[in-house]
Amino acid sequence: AYRPSTCFAQNTKIQPTRIKSQAQHPAMAACAYITRAPFRSLSSRPGKGSATSASGGASLHISSFSRKQKFYDLPRTLQCLSSLPWPTRQSRLRIHCPSTSSVLRQRPNLVYTPFFLTLLGFSSRNCTHRRKYYTQQCPGSKFSINAVFAKSDNDVPPSGLNGKALEFPSKDDFPTRALVLASIPAECFQKETIRSLFFAALSTGMTIGCGILAYLYIPLKLTFWPAWLAYALVTGTVATGCWVIAHECGHNAFSDNRLTQDTIGYALHSLLLVPYFSWQRSHAVHHSRTNHLTEGETHVPYVKGDTKGTVNLSLYKTIGEGPFAAVQLVAHLIFGWPAYLLTGATGGSARGITNHFIPNVNTGPVELFPGSWKNKVWISDIGVIAVVAGLTCWAHNAGLLTVAALYFGPYIFVNVWLVLYTWLQHTDTDVPHLASTEWSYIKGAFLTVDRPYGPIFDFLHHRIGSTHVAHHIECAIPHYKAVAATNALKERYSDLYLFDPTPILSALWRVASKCVAVEQRGQGKDTMWTFTTA
Repeated sequence: AYRPSTCFAQNTKIQPTRIKSQAQHPAMAACAYITRAPFRSLSSRPGKGSATSASGGASLHISSFSRKQKFYDLPRTLQCLSSLPWPTRQSRLRIHCPSTSSVLRQRPNLVYTPFFLTLLGFSSRNCTHRRKYYTQQCPGSKFSINAVFAKSDNDVPPSGLNGKALEFPSKDDFPTRALVLASIPAECFQKETIRSLFFAALSTGMTIGCGILAYLYIPLKLTFWPAWLAYALVTGTVATGCWVIAHECGHNAFSDNRLTQDTIGYALHSLLLVPYFSWQRSHAVHHSRTNHLTEGETHVPYVKGDTKGTVNLSLYKTIGEGPFAAVQLVAHLIFGWPAYLLTGATGGSARGITNHFIPNVNTGPVELFPGSWKNKVWISDIGVIAVVAGLTCWAHNAGLLTVAALYFGPYIFVNVWLVLYTWLQHTDTDVPHLASTEWSYIKGAFLTVDRPYGPIFDFLHHRIGSTHVAHHIECAIPHYKAVAATNALKERYSDLYLFDPTPILSALWRVASKCVAVEQRGQGKDTMWTFTTA
């Protein structure tokens, strides 16, 4: 019987270990034996490798029963691996075999094991995230798999993606944007103005309705603060739908009539104290540089060794993981959005300090608001100033407490939702960021993560969190066509599409507690920047 404790605990001479019979493991017919031996570091180039000193970990070698073994038996062989009692089920099994992807696509992500398996003769590269493996040409027609026990010294746990994003190919091996767009049905790009207006009216009407009900039925007394807190949570959650509709206007996904589109977007965003055209520009930059290490816009991670990264890591080590996560949650969810509008907080270092109300504030070498965008920033300010003036008059006549309870309570929760979505869509322990040499538009877009927000929030927020990969592939797709676009991407690019099934609150805590700063991992085309707490 196969025993992990005896097969992987030692680095000794090769010693065959018999597996269970075919009767016990029917899919084992293709495999003859499992051997245990030290893992040796080899050259990174196929055909030129030579064994050097033994390193940590162990090597698992599975050979076929016959030299005449045909490749179409690979799925059966892989199925047998999933039935073995691996020591842990925390990491995912990945087979790298570009020339036979059609076969492997039948059974992606077979099982969770502590191994990265590589088909000999088809793949040879250094695996990032501090796991390394090597393959060389398979002799003759003999089919064999080499699996290295990749004992990782990475200090953060994987997300529900189980390292899938870390195994993306280099940017040169990604499909072109045109090819990806061609996989999406043509009707997904068609905008329906009447339908868009309906959703805008629906979100706005529900938000106003919540405000009216609270004004009529919740006494404005301190003893009723739990009711007002619940009102703020519910109404802010509903009003986030208005924010998403304005966001869609800014992306030119609302209507083919630009005047109608910009009028709706300008009005809704101004009512939420968002400078419409300023945000339209900065958010377009975010899309054009998704997960870029220096030129990204919003939630760009701190780098270990830089001042901010050093401060973050020192704080983490000083106060501990729990308190650090709490600080991160408050800083991001409560203060993150206004800090971003006023100072460009979490924006890329290429632009430095920026301001969405004063376009000339820009301390970095790259301008956030170049040319005519400066005038659009000032036009955006007019709408925000008008709303602030209206709130001031309202507070003068009805009292500051009334305005705070009815408007600013929900406003805070709108900001919470906005930051939560953006944060989780592009950040997790095993979602890398890339420097210019490894980054491309389409690779950055596929580093976006869809998550399970459930039917209620999908309805209220127009599926902004569960179809965000498609949104980054092409932001002009209306939200009511995004599900069809997402399904097309999942079918055609299942190896690149990212969906993390982790419940949202668990994912949020993991990101807040583990995503402290990034450091460089890998070399050459495999270079990426992933999170560390060390």
